[in-house]
Amino acid sequence: MTKIKHLIEFFALRILFAAFRILPLDAASFVGGFMARSIGPFLSAHRIADKNLSMIFPEMDRRKKQALLTAMWDNLGRVAAELPHLPGDELYNRMEVSGHENLPTDGKPVIFFSGHIGNWELSYPIAQHNGLPVTLIYRQANNLYVDTLINHIRGTQAADMFPKGAKGSYKMLRAIKDGLSLAMLIDQKMNDGIPVPFFGREAMTAPAIAELALRYDLPLIPGRVIRTKGAHFKAHVYPALTYEKTGNEENDALAIMKKVNLLLESWIRETPEQWFWVHKRWPQK
Repeated sequence: MTKIKHLIEFFALRILFAAFRILPLDAASFVGGFMARSIGPFLSAHRIADKNLSMIFPEMDRRKKQALLTAMWDNLGRVAAELPHLPGDELYNRMEVSGHENLPTDGKPVIFFSGHIGNWELSYPIAQHNGLPVTLIYRQANNLYVDTLINHIRGTQAADMFPKGAKGSYKMLRAIKDGLSLAMLIDQKMNDGIPVPFFGREAMTAPAIAELALRYDLPLIPGRVIRTKGAHFKAHVYPALTYEKTGNEENDALAIMKKVNLLLESWIRETPEQWFWVHKRWPQK
């Protein structure tokens, strides 16, 4: 039954993606936002987002929270509808990119990181379009058919890609040794991660980027893409995070991830309607 369900989801998404690809980018983005705003509030994910917002912003009144949730669904729908337009330069040309001076020029590998903010699918192509081949590390979808479909699109903007976890660990190290930079989103819950404060609450956080940076002396370069209006964006590449190596790798990794979460939190506070609130980032009652 699971396989049949996954196949139905795959074919439905494939048809939807084909329709979005046929539409002009602005129209696809608008339709995707409209669909998500209309359907999202009836999904279980809406209740998760509502709980997250109530937990993190308890002072927020109901009207403002509902407006934020509506805007969140609009952004998520637009991200999905824009994905089929990722191949090529059309979406990239809609971005105003700043911070080019923070991109590496010595040819050595670095770790680029971001979060599920704005249209996060446009974050790793920044490096690729600036002559820096990156290996994308992603979270594998439960539906492997859907995973393959989405990654076929993503793969047009990355030198290589592989899933997080044990399957991808060896490939990740191989990529670094081959001189390839890594790019990953690091704001999702990892059950076997480490507890790190995030919005003042402990959240299980993947320490991989900190451990790799410490082990191989890799710069950690943050970047984000925010939506300005419709299918138009602003992107910024930030200076590499500073970190210390005291010899205690566990404490050093925790110190790095505290900095990372604090930076992500500051971004989310600026544009909370553009973050992925539907994820169970914190324990919920």
